[in-house]
Amino acid sequence: MTRARVGRALTLAAALAAAAACAGAPATDPAYITVAVPSSPNSFDPRVGTDEVSQRVYQLVYDNLFNLDDRLRVSPGLATGWETPDDRTYVVHLRDGVTFHDGQAFDADDVVYTFGSLIDPEFLSARKGAYRMLERVEALDARTVRFTLSEPFGSFPINLVLPIVPDGAGAGLRDTPVGTGPYRFVRYAVDDRLELARFDGYWQGAARNAGLVLKVVPDDIMRGLELRKGTVDLVINDLAPDIVFQLEEDDALQVVHSPGTDYAYVGFNLRDPLLADVRVRQAIGYAIDRDAIVAHLRRGLARPAAGILPDISWAFEPAVFQFTYDPARARQLLDEAGYPDPDGDGPAPRLHLTLKVSTNEFIRLQAAVIQQDLRAVGIELDVRSYEFATLYADVLRGQFQLFTLQWVGVSDPDMLRRVFHSSQMPPTGFNRGHYRNPEVDQLIDRATVATDDATRREAYGAAQRLIAEEAPYISLWYKTNVAVAQPGIEGLRLSPSADFSALRHVSRAR
Repeated sequence: MTRARVGRALTLAAALAAAAACAGAPATDPAYITVAVPSSPNSFDPRVGTDEVSQRVYQLVYDNLFNLDDRLRVSPGLATGWETPDDRTYVVHLRDGVTFHDGQAFDADDVVYTFGSLIDPEFLSARKGAYRMLERVEALDARTVRFTLSEPFGSFPINLVLPIVPDGAGAGLRDTPVGTGPYRFVRYAVDDRLELARFDGYWQGAARNAGLVLKVVPDDIMRGLELRKGTVDLVINDLAPDIVFQLEEDDALQVVHSPGTDYAYVGFNLRDPLLADVRVRQAIGYAIDRDAIVAHLRRGLARPAAGILPDISWAFEPAVFQFTYDPARARQLLDEAGYPDPDGDGPAPRLHLTLKVSTNEFIRLQAAVIQQDLRAVGIELDVRSYEFATLYADVLRGQFQLFTLQWVGVSDPDMLRRVFHSSQMPPTGFNRGHYRNPEVDQLIDRATVATDDATRREAYGAAQRLIAEEAPYISLWYKTNVAVAQPGIEGLRLSPSADFSALRHVSRAR
């Protein structure tokens, strides 16, 4: 552990110990469950809001047309299933007996209105890009909706995983949400708390608790302190690994884990002459001790990653090349690439590279570990940290040699197209490193137009094998979801996406 990390851990331990002596009574109705969140939601309209806390509110107040199961497959929600008469048409069948919080019955008009908004040129939403191939949506009857695409797109069903709003809902929805979900809106105090009450008419059965309070606690350490004091019942995925480590030692709290889908990686600029050589990229992969990062920096709250698709995905290919920690192999590859050690075991490096990272404390610590690992094989790494907006802008412009970022909530194999297809270089897509492989393009194209999972799985698997060998990314880790709760909280379970809708199963022990 670095000296800085030791100091932070000791500071945290002292703060938590001091808070333990200041236990206070919960400030809300004990029949409610209080969940700490880092910020206020930006919008209660699920067609508009994209921030993480807003997404969590949508999971509580609204229902999706379809959901994702634990293997990240599209599964029934407000819709029971679909048919594909041809490769451009999806006929969706809706569930009966569902009502909105205001008593209005859910039907096809609500679905048409929700998706129609996202293809309406006058409607402003960051989500609209995902529906560029949706040509029209129409109600065939009260329980049937037809989606017509402009081109075949096998991943289209995941775009049906969207919260449904009432037909005709206007701008007022941004401030006062009305959905069909397990909780209904009660009141909201900006930058303080959001109160949601149980919806007794919920079609899947009323929640096991009377309601939820989402309490805004911006500071990471303060969320830990509130758990210690008992003023918060639960925190989900909003505690740093060091804080979780400290709280796990407290027998008065319970900790729940599940495999997550967030993915951390090192990205390369393949237009750079040094990094265009696959042997250099592979040498970097062998030089990084990912197991040490997972065990010590992440405190075990991660698992080494094999690629951008999480290992719990139905489309994940297990038979891919993976880097082991092998400094000797890294040095051998650098020799083969024409970068011999100029002075044996002396201090002179084989080559110099620059890594751009954010100012996030964990990310900077991780970069320091990577820097140390690369120095051991003769690569001098200059680590430069930036505010996230500046870093992201540089990455989009291709102004980097190496960078580290995370993909959050990777759920669909179409991410392979958006990140590694040669047609997806910025500003069109996310191929920021300018990776090109015609065979990978062909495999992804085949998977994109296929409508059966067997064909898609085979093509995506072959693409993953090629990408892993050519190493346009060095995969670091998949995040482990973690929730810390009071001992009297029962029924807590985390899905791969740590979906807040599962909170309807949570109750307080009597």
